[in-house]
Amino acid sequence: MSPLTPHLRWTDEVELQSPILLAAFEGWNDAGEASTTAARYLRDHFKANPVATIDAEDFFDFTVARPFVRLQSNAQRTIQWPSTKLSAASIPNSEYDLVTLIGHEPQLRWRTFADQIAAVAEAIGACQVITLGALLVDMPHTRPVQVYGSSDDADLAERLAISPSTYEGPTGIVGVLSSHLRKLGMPTASFWAGVPAYVSNAPSPKAALALVNRVCGVFDISITCTDLEIAAADYERQVSDIVAEDDSTAEYVEQLESDFDRETSESDFSDDPDRLVSEVEDFLRNHPGRN
Repeated sequence: MSPLTPHLRWTDEVELQSPILLAAFEGWNDAGEASTTAARYLRDHFKANPVATIDAEDFFDFTVARPFVRLQSNAQRTIQWPSTKLSAASIPNSEYDLVTLIGHEPQLRWRTFADQIAAVAEAIGACQVITLGALLVDMPHTRPVQVYGSSDDADLAERLAISPSTYEGPTGIVGVLSSHLRKLGMPTASFWAGVPAYVSNAPSPKAALALVNRVCGVFDISITCTDLEIAAADYERQVSDIVAEDDSTAEYVEQLESDFDRETSESDFSDDPDRLVSEVEDFLRNHPGRN
């Protein structure tokens, strides 16, 4: 074990082809649990195997990210601690393999935490790192989820058809990690999905599906997501039923739909994501402590 990575625990050795490290964190960066749901869906779809963990002891305030007590089948109680887990999978018909990194956003020692992830990227020979996030936006649940991508690496931004980030303001572990890896010469990009602010407490499989599809584009593959598509349709129907029960909320959503339709008819949203960029920046500035 390297003295620079005392918190990194490898559990398996893998041989990978041009792996992409895909990172998602619960908490501040994960409205509607969309980013971690997307990462877990891809991990499970490709049957990724666990390869490493990052020990939580020095990175979490356990009064904030509390451990869980679990009751086993033999009636014994066990403690499940917050953790960051890495899994690896080969991707059929892609020039890239996948390594997922999924955990809760740490509360402590972010620079040391980023060192551990940089060590992972180096050890697996990652060709790039993709981080996922989700944020609350003023968009209707009845319209397509908008996904905003950014990268400070000009070549990667051009290949993925995304824009350089111009954001200034508070950031989470996703921003810190991207900056840290960029300084080490590792190409990084981020994708953020919008989740309707008026259903902030509900998981959003619809936003997760949008992120899954965007990541599949990076791997230049398509996958069948029937179960996630069904969950997304159920989500939209259930939210519509709830909205219909309150006249003021229904009126608000109708206005959002009208605004969305007008703006998308005036320009191609996918090629001109200025509105969502503004939403991202407002969200980050106005939610400095969302954990």
